[in-house]
Amino acid sequence: MTAPYDAILVFSFGGPEHPDEVMPFLESVTRGRGVPRDRLLAVATHYQQFGGRSPINEQNRALVAALREALVQRGMQRPVYLGNRHAKPHLADTLAAIRADGHRRVLAFVTSSFGSYSGCRAYREDLDRARTGLGEPGLEVDILRKHHNHPLFIDAVVDRAQAAKARLGDAAATARLVFTAHSIPVAMARTSPYESQLRDAAGLVAERLGTEAWDLVWQSRSGPPQVPWLEPDVLDHLRATRAAGTESVLLVPLGFVSDHMEVVYDLDTEARNLARSLGLRLERAQTVGTHPHFVDMIVELIREREAGAERRSLGVLGPAPDHCAPGCCPAATRPPSERPPSDRPPG
Repeated sequence: MTAPYDAILVFSFGGPEHPDEVMPFLESVTRGRGVPRDRLLAVATHYQQFGGRSPINEQNRALVAALREALVQRGMQRPVYLGNRHAKPHLADTLAAIRADGHRRVLAFVTSSFGSYSGCRAYREDLDRARTGLGEPGLEVDILRKHHNHPLFIDAVVDRAQAAKARLGDAAATARLVFTAHSIPVAMARTSPYESQLRDAAGLVAERLGTEAWDLVWQSRSGPPQVPWLEPDVLDHLRATRAAGTESVLLVPLGFVSDHMEVVYDLDTEARNLARSLGLRLERAQTVGTHPHFVDMIVELIREREAGAERRSLGVLGPAPDHCAPGCCPAATRPPSERPPSDRPPG
């Protein structure tokens, strides 16, 4: 239990909103990783198919607005800011604005539900660098705990999945339930709770949907082919599923909280085109986005931190800690090419 914070920060990955921003964005994401420029140009074409605009910033602005309104409705009114790692508004600029507005204690919500170097520790490292760059007087910034098994998060995912299931009509009875998440290097998976948390959350959602058989597959792999990443890839899985006689699939992008580029390109473009060519019916659930249950969850996590409210969770893993252990989700022993951001551009 602690005193109320001055401001709330929604801390996300960011994305380009204009064709001229695509390459600077990709260069920021891959800085220090030795990615060839021709590879960046190839990935840039994915963005250009959508006018050089990723949906993620607009969706995060909608989340900020929804969270601000929810806080007002609960008598917890305070300013809510958006800060990104790789796009405007950049985190450092947002923290400077927060300080200029007279705030000193900030509570941050990271738009990544599962723990890993790229989905948690990298955000913390970026935050530490941005705070250091402010000089004195700086800001106190705490981060809300991970929420993969929070009841309201599961409620939101289930509701989105049920809506997609309803669109399948009579095919829903035999549809295969497939959860997707961003693949990461196997070495990184071994030193983080990422895969176990995803399997835990998937099982909770499947149980609510009344489905005993389900699959967890991976997408958006990026990196040298000699480095093993989590498999199977979603496209390979769709091929195998269709070959086994499955006629319809309910695809749930569990590892993502918004319908950003990796969802609209990797799933709505590549996976959907493949399914169509295979004669496989595919319905994709929306991500939680600004679902009321998801927004309420963030409010509950704030109240939990400030007022000592119950730390709710489902499943067997229990609630995540407020503060990471010093050695959790390490990445320093791996080369930069094996350290993907949780929201890596598709390709």
